[in-house]
Formats: sequence, C-alpha cells, structure tokens
Amino acid sequence: MPEIPELEHVSGVLRERLGGRRIAGVEVSRPIVIRLPREEFEAGLSGARLEDVRRSGKFLLFEFDRATTMAVAPMLTGRFQWTGDAKAHARTCFTLEFEGDLAIRYIDERFLGKVYLVSSERLDTVPVLSEQGPDALDPALTEEAFLQRLRRYRGQVKNVLVNAKFVAGIGNAYVDEILFEAGVHPFTAVKDLSAERRAGLHRAMVSVLGWASERAAEEIGERIDRKPRDFLRVHRKGGEACPKCGGAISEVSPNRRVTSFCRACQPH
Repeated sequence: MPEIPELEHVSGVLRERLGGRRIAGVEVSRPIVIRLPREEFEAGLSGARLEDVRRSGKFLLFEFDRATTMAVAPMLTGRFQWTGDAKAHARTCFTLEFEGDLAIRYIDERFLGKVYLVSSERLDTVPVLSEQGPDALDPALTEEAFLQRLRRYRGQVKNVLVNAKFVAGIGNAYVDEILFEAGVHPFTAVKDLSAERRAGLHRAMVSVLGWASERAAEEIGERIDRKPRDFLRVHRKGGEACPKCGGAISEVSPNRRVTSFCRACQPH
C-alpha cells in the first residue's frame, strides 16, 4: 500500500508536471474503482484545469478549477503511471489525457482502490478521508498533541498507529519501521507503554517518515508507478540480520498482515 513517503513524492511530481493543464480526454476502461456513474466522472473531468495535487493521509487529492476534487485512495495495489513509461496494463481503470501530450493512467491490480469526484466543499462526504485524524507529517501534530491523542486509544500499539482515525498516512510497512526505530514490540498494548516510550513513538514517527520520504523520492524519481521498499530495515526482511543487533528478524502474519520486528531490539 502506498504510504506517506511514496505519496508525498508522487503528489509533488504530478503537481509539477500537470499543474495548470486541462484534461483533453477521459477514458474509463474499468469503472469498478470509481464511486460515481461513469458518465458523471467523464463529464466532470473533461476540460477541467488541474490547479493542484496534494496528499492527505493516504489519499491523493486532485483539485480542479471547477471547485471539484478527485480524491483517490490507492489502497493495496493502486498506482498512477505515465502512459509513456509502459504499455497499458490489463488492470488499467482509467486514463486522463492532458494538454501538452501528457497522460496518466490509474492501475489497480486488485481493484481495491476508491476514486471519488466531489465538490471541493464536500470533501467531508468522502469515506475515511472525512474521518481521519491529523496527518502524521502535520507540523501541528507535536509530541504533546500526539500523546494527548494516544491517551484515547487502547489495544496493541501497531493497530493504533495504522488506524487513520488516530493519525493519517501510516500503513503496514512504515509502522514496522517506526516501531523498530522506537524499540517497541508491535503487539504491546498502549496502556503498558511508559511515558518515555510513548514519547519515543512520536520521535520515531517523525524520524522514519523523514528519511524514508527522502529515499523514496530518490528511487521513484519521475517513475510514479514505483513503490521502492528495498531500503527498509525490517519490514518484509524476515530471517535477515537485524541492522542493530545482528539477530534474525522475526516475521509473523496475524490476520494476514505481515509484521516484521526484532525480538531483541523490540522487547515487550
């Protein structure tokens, strides 16, 4: 699933290359991910000028001059791709052609993504987006604000950090990295964390998302369909050596969600 490091860079590339251009053509090939009738989607985008692309949590928001916003939640396998980078994928859902001979296609191998087109004043009608908490990179989410929000939540710390209602933008990959940085076992209950370890979660979140965003930007470049993860230290590295202690990284899959951690460096 694309998370903050990938989506932050992708939004910037799309904004830089497509900002100010009008949509010259809309082709919907698999409307299953679009949460409104095909005809309304095509009419709402055709001829519209793209004013901005920004990220909110794990959404990409395309803002148009008609005071409308296309909100895209890529979920597990959704991604955008420049049409010139590869042949059309069999799971291409729609293609947007822009002035100046530029076009992007949205691909979703499992059709789990969700695409909305709403009035910019009605973003509160978009499910999940309207319910999510502050963005993990929002400067207003200070350590104090983070800890205050954390007091409202119970359960295992990993489940809390990936809960968009708590904080938006963190998914399964980077939560493993954050917990590794903080030295916290993923299945520890929030109530069992000391004040210092809770504060350490915030510091680790800011640190990990910071350096990972830089690495993701370097590796993605203009190829916005890429989702580089080789540089991660523990996620999906089960059996490999821990970069801190040299022991084997553990990997388990409760509820079919891979969790990677070091038992020595992340004690309960």
